[in-house]
Amino acid sequence: MKLSQARLALLILFVLVSTSGCGVINRIRAKNELNEAARAYKAGKFAEAEQHSKKALELDPSQKTAPIFIARSIHQQYRPGVDTPQNKQKAVEAIEAYKKILENNPADEDSYKAIAALYGVLDENQLRDWIMKRASNESVDGPKRAEAYTILASKDWNCSYQITEQPANKKTEMKDGKPVIIFVKPKDQKDFDTAQQCIARGMEEAEKAISNDPNSDSAWSFKTNLLLEKAKLAEMDGKPDQKAEFTKQADEALKRSTQLSEQNQKKKEEEEKNKPQKPPAG
Repeated sequence: MKLSQARLALLILFVLVSTSGCGVINRIRAKNELNEAARAYKAGKFAEAEQHSKKALELDPSQKTAPIFIARSIHQQYRPGVDTPQNKQKAVEAIEAYKKILENNPADEDSYKAIAALYGVLDENQLRDWIMKRASNESVDGPKRAEAYTILASKDWNCSYQITEQPANKKTEMKDGKPVIIFVKPKDQKDFDTAQQCIARGMEEAEKAISNDPNSDSAWSFKTNLLLEKAKLAEMDGKPDQKAEFTKQADEALKRSTQLSEQNQKKKEEEEKNKPQKPPAG
């Protein structure tokens, strides 16, 4: 009976040592695969780098570098401007790979921005949804939410600007010996309605950006631009009083934007000045 127990204990010890040894070996093999992935990546062999990275993650699922190598290797295989199903699929695969990184590290800004860039070339609606997801996420800090709302506001400003600045929607008249641009309503009412809808949504986004970061000069800058668009639309709609009011508000927002821009620039300069100096080499 005692012999049997001794043998059992030895067997258990053997299994534990073997398992532990296998884990160590796999981690070493995983690092070797990552080294191969790095070499392939530097050589521009991105498909090969992807395979080595995936093998590394398979050998060591706890690897934190492998998922990054996988995502970047796939991303590099996507060719901007090439409109083929195979190429678009690579972009989709890269997005999914970056999302896996964000699952474990939601604060990874490189992965977030890489996804935004890929959505930007694939689908504008998906890009808006992706940015809105961050903007409306209360667990994200204020400045990052403000940045997201500002990007959305800029897109809605551009939506209106592309309509109001059409040559057919403005004319030049002489007043007091000076040329003055007059904005006229588009012939197609749908264009005017679209511009109004974009500006209404953009103003909401700009206000939310400011509420999340009152010191964001970019948010105030786009609020200025949106108000100027509102002034154009009021002029098109034959409402001079509203135009004057929106122009006044735009001037006030511009002053605030300029003030914050100067303050933020001084702050950056001070931070740069106070950075610890690196000791001279050698």
